[in-house]
Amino acid sequence: MTALALHHYGPDAGAGVPLVLLHGFPLDSRMWSYVITSLPLVPVVAVDAPGFGASSALPDGGLEVFADAVASGLADVGVTRAVVAGLSMGGYVALALAERHPDLLAGLALLDTKASADDEAGRAKRLGVARAARGADGAAAVAPMLATVLGETTHAQRPEVVEEVRGWLAQAPPSAISWAQESMAARPDRHHTLEDLRERGVPGLVLRGAEDAMASAADHERMARALGVDVVEVPESGHLSAVETPQPVAHALADLRHAVIG
Repeated sequence: MTALALHHYGPDAGAGVPLVLLHGFPLDSRMWSYVITSLPLVPVVAVDAPGFGASSALPDGGLEVFADAVASGLADVGVTRAVVAGLSMGGYVALALAERHPDLLAGLALLDTKASADDEAGRAKRLGVARAARGADGAAAVAPMLATVLGETTHAQRPEVVEEVRGWLAQAPPSAISWAQESMAARPDRHHTLEDLRERGVPGLVLRGAEDAMASAADHERMARALGVDVVEVPESGHLSAVETPQPVAHALADLRHAVIG
């Protein structure tokens, strides 16, 4: 089993139900920094995906093996129940975790993501980026994402966020880019997993940046219906809502955790 880097913040996670944060592609757990700062009283575990940040790469396997490694890593530090939040790729992993380790999920937050599988064009695009990253392009294969991963307001009014994300994209490890794109291309539809969580009464959150150009309003509405919740839409934010508008995202996550612990 791959050893994932788990970064702990706030109170001891063993003292209560922690908030587990799964980041988007092709970033690492640093993307949650501003949300974490807004949650000083919440035990938080931020996870680096395989090959990203301080985590070692997977010897083989895709998002399902990553999800298993998350569950194993949390168990190693005494966490058997958690509120799991995933943004974009992190949402795909959270869904795999919910399917494979349902007893771990005390609550589920899906941010700027989707529960559907890629269509043929989407899979082809991902596999093309994977090939480019393995080849001469390296991290430059994901540089064009800067134009779409951030919202119009951020591009126009938050130059410091644009530059920070530009730097993160340039630092993405090419081998991890390839692994992640190939893994995401192979993921199945998991709306049934959300319906199962609803039947079990697991609290949920579906949140979308209003300017998200990568995961549509329809994608979020479909997930919300399956979970039995309403979509929380954050204005002036794109696909990286946790980076662009961290305070309202933190408040929504805190509200979900409060619904879990009472």
